[in-house]
Amino acid sequence: MYSSQRAAKAGPLHHRDFRLLLSGAAASQVGAQVTLVALPLVAVLQLKASAFEVGLLTAAETAAFLLIGLPAGAWVDRMRRLPLLIRADLVRAAAIGSVPAAALAGVLTMAQLYAVALVTGVATVFFDVAHQSFLPRVLGRDQLVAGNGALETVRSSAHVAGPGLGGGLVQLLGAPLAVAADALSYLVSACFLSRMRVAEPRPEAPSGTSLRAQVGEGLAFVLRHPILRMIAVSTAVANFFTAMLLAVQTVFLIRVLDLPPGVLGLMLSAEAVGGLAGAVCAGALARLVGQARVIWLSTLVTGPFAVLWPLAGPGRAAIWFAVASAAVFFGGVVYNVAQVSFRQMLCPDKLLGRMNATLRFMVWGTMPLGALAGGAVAQAAGPRAALWACAAGYLLVPLPLLLSPLRRMRDLPTAPHSSDPVHTHS
Repeated sequence: MYSSQRAAKAGPLHHRDFRLLLSGAAASQVGAQVTLVALPLVAVLQLKASAFEVGLLTAAETAAFLLIGLPAGAWVDRMRRLPLLIRADLVRAAAIGSVPAAALAGVLTMAQLYAVALVTGVATVFFDVAHQSFLPRVLGRDQLVAGNGALETVRSSAHVAGPGLGGGLVQLLGAPLAVAADALSYLVSACFLSRMRVAEPRPEAPSGTSLRAQVGEGLAFVLRHPILRMIAVSTAVANFFTAMLLAVQTVFLIRVLDLPPGVLGLMLSAEAVGGLAGAVCAGALARLVGQARVIWLSTLVTGPFAVLWPLAGPGRAAIWFAVASAAVFFGGVVYNVAQVSFRQMLCPDKLLGRMNATLRFMVWGTMPLGALAGGAVAQAAGPRAALWACAAGYLLVPLPLLLSPLRRMRDLPTAPHSSDPVHTHS
């Protein structure tokens, strides 16, 4: 008990279990960023995919949030979250590992890439919902902002190193073999998670409550809350246009700006540099201007930089793409730290899985649609036209937030909660 109290006062990094959670996140995030570069390059360089096929691949990666996002939350609330996290990592390792194996055998096809993207996406749905629902059991709720800030710092650091590493591995080994780094990273993550010792009781089986009714409880919690509802709308808009960007950026940088894979990786690292800065500054900015204000200010101030994406050109003019990415993703990470921490503080533990899954369904469910739209626009009018659409979309992101009660608040309200973290070691 004493060691847990001392760790709580000292900060989240003094919790042994949180350090393991953070280490697993670091391993998997680096690998995922390598794949962010390498998997589209497998399609573009080796399989000669069209712009629409690359968009379809991006859509397949996030389609699971739209297809199973809502019931996933109810399922997560019926299971212990730590074993679920480990199983999801192992499934992702096996799926991603099939790509280099098929490439070495000479049988790799776009159909397999679509299947890998779908399977990985399903595992990621369960992992992400369980991960956000698991953190309040690892840390006290008064440490969630610091904990989420640390996780965002690790994620953003991986985004800095991962794309550059991915581009280098593609040039050195070829795109299919570079993907193997991601499979290995998920295995490393599973090893870290398996060493955690958080006391997590098995959830009580729901009596007389159908899956549909449980899903409805999560939906009602989000839709009836005026702030959560507007956060969901704003994030859904942002993710739609982010998916458009992800669907066309590789085609734009390789075929329009004529960048080699190594330089492409460095260009994509720029967004992560901005994200890392946002993660480092998020807590201080929330204290300075207020946790409510920082949510809408972060998107209002940085969104207009998106117009620099389509203004990028060959040679030195490519730097405008990097500047836009750094600024937009700085604001995005500051926004995420503030609003995710608010969600975790507000929601009772028994509803965390369904609340997070509902929001994931609403905000990530737009991503496959955005990816398909990006691929279609790029195919019909060119990648630069798709980037102009992205820029216009980012200007809309703050509007739902400005129409919500957030505009008149400095700090966010919280609600009583019924769960505290239980540690066997700290």
